[in-house]
Order: sequence, then structure tokens, then C-alpha cells
Amino acid sequence: MDLGSKLKSKTQVAKGRIKEGFGRATGNKRLKREGMAGRVMGNLRQSGEKAKAAFKR
Repeated sequence: MDLGSKLKSKTQVAKGRIKEGFGRATGNKRLKREGMAGRVMGNLRQSGEKAKAAFKR
């Protein structure tokens, strides 16, 4: 997993957590769902990169 893709997926997870938190705090369901989706996408991207790295060895 190279540094660029790792950083990109970590920032996506962080942005998702922030959005989800604001959605929960304000009661905005759409914002909460968008945050959850962003967090999940970042985690999936990280898992995919880890799987690729495992198969390269």
C-alpha cells in the first residue's frame, strides 16, 4: 500500500466520521448517511489495498 492511496483512504474515513458526527449532532439524517457511506468507502478502499499488497508478495 503506497503512501498516497493510504493517505487518501484515511482522509476519506476521517471526513466520513466528521460528517456523520455533524449529522448526529444536528439531527440531519442525510448528512449522517453521507458520513456513514464515506467512512465505509474509505474502509473498503483500505481493505482492497491491503489485499492487493498481500497478493503481491
